[in-house]
Amino acid sequence: MNTASEPGTELDLFLTGSLFFDIIFTGLPTAPQPGTEVWAEGMGSVPGGIANLAVAAARLGLSTGLSAGFGDDAYGAWSWSLLEEQEGIDLSRSRIFEGWHSALTVSLARGGDRSMITHGHPMPIGAAELIGTPPTSKAMIAELAMPGHEEPWWIATHPKQGKVFAAVGWDPTEKWDTSTLNDLELCHGFLPNHVEAMAYSRTDSPDAALKALSSRAPLVVITRGVDGAIAIDSSTGEQASVPSLRVAAIDPTGAGDVFSAGIVLGTLAGWPLERRLLFSTLCSALAVKHFGGSLASPGWGDIADWWESTKLRARENAECADVAKRYGFLDEVLPQHKPNAVRRAEATFGLLTEAEAHYRPHGHGPLPPSR
Repeated sequence: MNTASEPGTELDLFLTGSLFFDIIFTGLPTAPQPGTEVWAEGMGSVPGGIANLAVAAARLGLSTGLSAGFGDDAYGAWSWSLLEEQEGIDLSRSRIFEGWHSALTVSLARGGDRSMITHGHPMPIGAAELIGTPPTSKAMIAELAMPGHEEPWWIATHPKQGKVFAAVGWDPTEKWDTSTLNDLELCHGFLPNHVEAMAYSRTDSPDAALKALSSRAPLVVITRGVDGAIAIDSSTGEQASVPSLRVAAIDPTGAGDVFSAGIVLGTLAGWPLERRLLFSTLCSALAVKHFGGSLASPGWGDIADWWESTKLRARENAECADVAKRYGFLDEVLPQHKPNAVRRAEATFGLLTEAEAHYRPHGHGPLPPSR
């Protein structure tokens, strides 16, 4: 398991963003309607938002730093202790804000997708003030700013950030202003989904979008949901396309974040493009089989278990044999990593006393009265 980095130590990946406490309901027989009650088959609770990406990266062995604001409530205390102590994420540039409660999201997973209801308030200070002097890192994943929004904090410190991988959020106006992509020239990679890629490139297919966007950044990776992923890496002259893996999906929350963590790992390791796509697709497929984007992220032990199971089933199943052939590179990769590293955890928020026990050792004092 990773441990927090020492001062002055270079990180593999540095992240900043909004943290949420996610409550996820799965197995809904129907969508909720006014005046009705729907019983879900399953429920989980996990740190969400930027925590999805941070945990996914840390589980894969990347030394990961996270700058985020935490509420001074039980949700924030539990999330802090889980991310720092269990997952080994460096929170030296994060802060617990007194009198500020955690943002909370209820996610309803149904039919392979999810709907979300969120409540929260803006962080008391801006990202640049929270981060201060950013750490040196080999890579970072940053969201591009939409027109009219404040310039991203990382623009001024761009040369110190190693490879910048850009993502975009959903445009609620659905105008998809192409000026949002202006900062791509400072980035190494661009990681949109197919809807975002087609909208911003003004094209009508993922393949056309990939071709159009490949002139904006050296690496462009477009995820296509059940249709897999496609990519061009102009820095290596590679183009690749891989199918998705068929799994019994429970919760798609954070699948894109898990995929992105795999791309960063493979890029820093210098893997061929197709291997990067296959590995990232596998990580996201393993994640959606469990609750929540963060704690559902696979570690190397989970990946090793899947690989051994797949090779066994490949002896009698043609489809598994085809998958095993594509993923044969895991025999080379797995010995380089610790198979007993932290694995998936139960997506369950513990008792208040558990959060309190983790809260006080960090010097934050007693928990405030519950709201």
